[in-house]
Amino acid sequence: MLSDNLLYVVLIALVGCAALAVNYVITHREAQTKFRNERLKWLRQQAEHTLNALAVLKEVGCPADIVDKLNQHALSLIEEISALAPESDLMAEIARSKENTDRVQKRQSGLESDRAVRRAQIYLNFAEKLLVEMGRKGRLTPQLAQSYQQELYWLNVSMVTEAHITQAERLLKSGEKHAALAHYKHAKALLVRSTVPQHQKKPLQERLQAEIDRLQPRPDYGAGALADSIDDYLNSRGNQPPMR
Repeated sequence: MLSDNLLYVVLIALVGCAALAVNYVITHREAQTKFRNERLKWLRQQAEHTLNALAVLKEVGCPADIVDKLNQHALSLIEEISALAPESDLMAEIARSKENTDRVQKRQSGLESDRAVRRAQIYLNFAEKLLVEMGRKGRLTPQLAQSYQQELYWLNVSMVTEAHITQAERLLKSGEKHAALAHYKHAKALLVRSTVPQHQKKPLQERLQAEIDRLQPRPDYGAGALADSIDDYLNSRGNQPPMR
């Protein structure tokens, strides 16, 4: 009788241990599946943003070394997706997006709509933050990360300036002189406010001023004209950091 009871106890203990083991395996698999799904969701978002940023950077003529760094980051995201879900629809979708991004070429003219400019600015800002994060994680030296950040800032400014020039040229072809002039003046003001060295923005400023003078010639008041003095003052202010 005692041996029978002992056998029952052992059997119950074995069943309990088996149940605990099964429960552990199921819970562990569920945790792994949840982690995998959450990781894939994050990877998808990051890969899409990075590839969109790459396409924009290539369109607006970003320096090749910055494009290369972001391309390496995109490849690392795609490799992880491939490891977690090699035969998935996500992998096929991201692979197609990468192929499309690789085919993007620099635009020969500026962006032609406000929507396109806003979209480009969003992804330029994303690329700038991503490079800063790569610097914090040691994937870029702090000096290189700062240099890239400054290059993207100027790229943002020059991109918007070129977009205004493109829109002004299109308006001129339609005979809308005053609207075109407004775009040129807006672009000039943007350059004046930008915090980059004068020599860097001088070619664009001179190009804009030539177009403004062509559409709206300045009165010739002789040396020391008030308009020239204001322009000189604004240009000098353009080299100073914005007031906070």
